[in-house]
Amino acid sequence: MDISSSLYFCSIMSSVIPIKFYDYRPAEIILTGLSADRADLLALPFDDMSIKSISCMHTVEHIGLGRYGDLINPMGDLKAISELKRILAQDGSLLFVVPIGKPKIAFNAHRIYSYEQIMGYFSDLTLEEYALIPDNQNDIGIIYNASKEITDKQEYGCGCFWFRKNKGA
Repeated sequence: MDISSSLYFCSIMSSVIPIKFYDYRPAEIILTGLSADRADLLALPFDDMSIKSISCMHTVEHIGLGRYGDLINPMGDLKAISELKRILAQDGSLLFVVPIGKPKIAFNAHRIYSYEQIMGYFSDLTLEEYALIPDNQNDIGIIYNASKEITDKQEYGCGCFWFRKNKGA
């Protein structure tokens, strides 16, 4: 299941694995491996701990800033994160991607998070893997298991986090 990531990504991936794509503004697209429906990331219509695999990429940083017609809510991103964790099944995987580096809000565009912020928001999950696409990606490329220090030097890096929900979380 994907919550509001790039439709390009979901369309391509649906040729490899079936994707259920949910967005505040549902996509009108017909592909064999892709189904699309409406869902609000602040109130997902799924039972607690019911989804085994979720991706949410380059979405949460926009929630609550009004960019896409949503209501202004300074805590919108944290509510969205809470919803993702709520529906994630025991032993389930969450692929979570956001801008990372020196934290700030670029109103009304997006937020940039520090590594420490993301790890704090997901402290009840286990980090399986972390990859950084740095500001100077053309020179360096992707950095797997990038240090907090390298991550925090970014102005607008891309933090790719794979979390797993352990039993009891």
